[in-house]
Amino acid sequence: MMELMRQMGVFSPSKFEDKRIDVIGVGATGSYIVWLLTKIGLTNIHIWDDDVIEDHNIPNQCFFEKHIGKAKVKAAAEMVKNGTGAKIVQHKKKVKGAQKFGQIVFLLTDTMESRKQIWDNSLKFKLNVEWVIETRMGADSGRIYVINPSKPLHIKNWEATLCADDEAEVSACGTSISIAPTASFIASMAVWQLIKRLNDEDVENEIIISSRPWTIVARTF
Repeated sequence: MMELMRQMGVFSPSKFEDKRIDVIGVGATGSYIVWLLTKIGLTNIHIWDDDVIEDHNIPNQCFFEKHIGKAKVKAAAEMVKNGTGAKIVQHKKKVKGAQKFGQIVFLLTDTMESRKQIWDNSLKFKLNVEWVIETRMGADSGRIYVINPSKPLHIKNWEATLCADDEAEVSACGTSISIAPTASFIASMAVWQLIKRLNDEDVENEIIISSRPWTIVARTF
């Protein structure tokens, strides 16, 4: 069992054991997010993805060569079990919005269109969902959103950022040029936003980052 004493001044996971976390999409940012969630002691986690790992996934996702050909959810579950002892729930299926999710949802599917579908069918105005965290990634830039799906102002401002996949400045899952430092950095910021939210700290609803040069812009809704 992991010893978490060194982080207790920042975050105590035992206070949030009743909070179910769903990670929809275990790709570039999603695989790192699952790893980081278990690293800080959160284990009530369900992961969703119908994809398998290919060789081109290894450089920018939190997987190893030995995982090639495995389902992403299975590889992620094995990885966190071996690394942290956490047992998480796997769902090897495509999410279309018919499922019921927990209090915290990371919305990280491959396309903006699929995110809109899941949002409309399973998240928007669903009182059981307290917070949705969504990330978008470019080669050297990204965005992190934290929204309450029952607050009209959050809904209005977040939906205003949505666009077609071919019009997005940063894509849902990553452009054809993708690098692990960008994916892992965005994932780290997304998990930090969750930590702050669970600690009842003020949370920015939108963070836009660029690494060349370093620029961070944030706003609340």
